[in-house]
Amino acid sequence: MQTQYWVVGATWGGSEDVLPQFLKRGYWYCWDINKFANEQSGVGNTIKNQQQRFDKVRVGDRIAVKRLRGQGATDMSVLAIGIVKDVDVEEWRIYVDWVADELGDRRVPLKGCTASIHGPFLNEGEDSVWVNQVFCL
Repeated sequence: MQTQYWVVGATWGGSEDVLPQFLKRGYWYCWDINKFANEQSGVGNTIKNQQQRFDKVRVGDRIAVKRLRGQGATDMSVLAIGIVKDVDVEEWRIYVDWVADELGDRRVPLKGCTASIHGPFLNEGEDSVWVNQVFCL
């Protein structure tokens, strides 16, 4: 099966940096498991659509944590990169082997990644150059 690439956030409410907690505990998650259960599927970056993306994450996929660079920015910072070890859909939690978490100020094009989870991206075709910018070690 082909490796998929995911870009996720680690800032809650636009200001609370939870990346240190994710790195220490070896996971990534975003949603209260009950909070959005009744939200209707919509378009764009609704929580329901993000949860549908989450459902596609598989063991062995790659995950990168990004931080937005401010309103109107066209690029983002890549803060950490990992390999998915397990996916718990009941808790909306992805367990990660974090392989790089001191990337300095790696800036890459935003490519529309403004929500909590984006993907899957593949390392081929039009995504190839961007995926390599985000995920190279």
